[in-house]
This record gives sequence, C-alpha cells and structure tokens, in this order.
Amino acid sequence: MLCMLTSLPFKGVAQGKAKPRILISSDIGGTDPDDFQSAIHLLMYANLFQIEGLVSSPFGEGRKKDFLDMINLYEKDLSKLKRHAKGFPSPASLRDVCKQGALSSAPYKGFNLPTEGSDWIIRCAKKATTQPLWILVWGGIEDLAQALHDDPEIQKNIRVYWIGGPNKKWSANAYAYIAQNFPNLWMIEANATYRGWIIDSESTAQFKARTFFEQVIQGRGEMGTAFENYYKGRPKMGDTPSLAYLLKGNPDNPTGESWGGSFKPIDRSTRTIFNRNTTITDTVAAYSIIEWRFKGPEISIADTAVCFTMKIGGQVWPGYYLGNGNYGIHYSSKGPETGSYSTTSTIAQLNNMQGKYVSTIPWPGKPGTDDFQLGKTWFSDRLEPELFLEKQQGARTISKHRAAFLSDWGKRWNWLK
Repeated sequence: MLCMLTSLPFKGVAQGKAKPRILISSDIGGTDPDDFQSAIHLLMYANLFQIEGLVSSPFGEGRKKDFLDMINLYEKDLSKLKRHAKGFPSPASLRDVCKQGALSSAPYKGFNLPTEGSDWIIRCAKKATTQPLWILVWGGIEDLAQALHDDPEIQKNIRVYWIGGPNKKWSANAYAYIAQNFPNLWMIEANATYRGWIIDSESTAQFKARTFFEQVIQGRGEMGTAFENYYKGRPKMGDTPSLAYLLKGNPDNPTGESWGGSFKPIDRSTRTIFNRNTTITDTVAAYSIIEWRFKGPEISIADTAVCFTMKIGGQVWPGYYLGNGNYGIHYSSKGPETGSYSTTSTIAQLNNMQGKYVSTIPWPGKPGTDDFQLGKTWFSDRLEPELFLEKQQGARTISKHRAAFLSDWGKRWNWLK
C-alpha cells in the first residue's frame, strides 16, 4: 500500500516549511455522526497543522462538548502518536480553541447575532501573519457569515473550503448573504465532489469502508475503539476532504490534483427567484438557491421572526417577512430531485399554499438573471461527465485518491496498536 504514496506527482503539507493555519467549523454532534469520525482523523494528523479553532455550530444537539470529548480520546492516545512523530499539540491547547457557534440557522437576511465562534473566527483571521487562515466548514456556514458581517475586512485574510450540498440546504440564508455581499471571497464550494470519499463502489476490496475498519481501525487505541460508535465503524467522513485538500496537493491551485478534489472556477452562483408558487414545469439547478417570494398583509414583526413555514420532503423551512407586504423563503436542494411543498401560517394568504419544482444536475446549470455574480476566486465541482461518480459531480477527482489517502491514514492507525 505504501508504494502508492511515493508515486503521487504532487506535494502536501509534510513537505512544506510552515504548518497551515486551520479553523474547523463543524456540526459535530448534530444529525449526522460523520463529523466525529472526521474529528478523529483531524486529531491523528494534528502535528501537521496549526489548529487555531474548533467551532461547534450544529443544526441539532451537538455542542462544544462534542469536540472536547474527541480531545479526551486523543489525550489517551497521544503518547503513542508522539513515539512516531513530533509536533502534536497538547490537549490543553486544543481545548482552549474550542468555541460554541450558532445553534440554529440564520434568518432570511443571512446573519443574526455574534457568537463565541464567529468572534473567534474574526480574532484568528486578524492575527499578524503572512499565512492565510484556512476555514474548513464541515456544517452550516452561519458563523462564517456572521464573522464576515461583523468584520468584512477579514475576507482578505481567509480561505474557505466548504462542504456544501446538504449543508448548503440548511444554510441557504447564510450562503445567499455571503454570495451576495462577498463575491470575492476565496472559496471552494464542494457540493458533490466530497462524495468521492463516501462512495466506495469502485474501490478494491481492501479499501471498502467496512473492510478498512475491520482490518485497520477496529480496536486500535481509544480513538479506534470509539470509531465503532459512528456508523458502526464504516468510515464516511464526508467533511474530511476539506482537510485532505491541505494534506496532499497544492492548496494555491484548486484546479490541480489533491486528495481533497479538483475544482473549476465559477463566476456565478445560480439563484432563481419566483414571485409565485411553482409547478412541475419549473426547473432549477441542483444546489442552487431557490427564492420564493409571496405577497401578504403589511405587519409589524422582527426580521428574525418566522411567520410561515414550508414543508419539503418531510422537513420544515422557515419563512420571513421582508417588509412592504412581501414575504420570502430560501431553499437549496442537496442534489437532483423532484420536490413538492406546502406552507403553514397563521396569515391566511400564506397558509396551505402548494407547489412543485424540479432540480437537475449539473451545477451551476444555465445562467439566469437572478444569479449571484462572483469574482475570480470562487471554485466548485468539475463538470466533465467522466468525473461523475454515479450522480455525484466531480466525485472521481477524490475517489481516484482513495487508496493513497487510506494507506497513509492506515500508517497512523498502526501507531496506535
């Protein structure tokens, strides 16, 4: 397995002089337990990075405590890790940078009140250094949106790799705010590419998720023992590509080869505004922002107050009053889908509205007059048909490196025997 690593035609952080500065914003402990797995992976490679922040901003029951629990496991395994490599951070230093972020999605305007997490992002981004701060977003993008709102100057000091897709679905308001107001942000928006980590249909037997767990991870150290608690040990780690991007590849060139994927620059982010209910004939690009606007009575209400809801696919999305008798809601599909919706409200005009829509791939789809116009440093999933894995756009730019990535990780698991 190890010979695969030496043949890679690109370098990673291990060959660099300065450790990349990273801040993780994660929905760890929320509805999807894969961030626990990603946190374990991060800690096993912690000697290669300057970890400046671990911000918990979940949509669920997760809290800062969930990061602290992972650090407790790391502390028990640390002596074994340090026998094989220098530079692992102390558990105390990691606990010091754990911060609580947003506990819910942003309102329609895309930001709300500062959090411990958003303030920490600003503080880290404003450090006197020539190195950028890499903000790796494993969940909602609310804390980043809040930080940019509160201190727009930090934009020039940060680089963002965001695992979008389902996270964009839950963070549609915050995303729309960033795309509208910070088009020159340095951003990798991975809406589908990251799934190259998850889908192992083309892997050889030894690198299938279950086999890798049983042969390499299971029972190795405290972290290997705990790993079985998440997806019964089957590695999912849909957010790990953001860190892997810095492990192997040239981070200054998102269009090149890396363990975290290869991306194309995009000059627009698709948005479609409907001033009506939609029908099955209305088609939008998957991962794009759909914005429904409706007319209703003029009322006096806070712009953070939910005044109607829209149920889509068994999930409920909040709607807001925009002023002057206008109401609005943002949504983003996490992939291609044919969806239907219904609304609920105490406002008669907004109650029991129904509609349908279709979202299709590839992203970002056809240009439209409502699109967010972006600068030259926004990157997203590749379009080439041969880089699709099943329906996942760009996923083969990651899956092609699965064996090399897992082989390298396997060496570190051996340290914990």
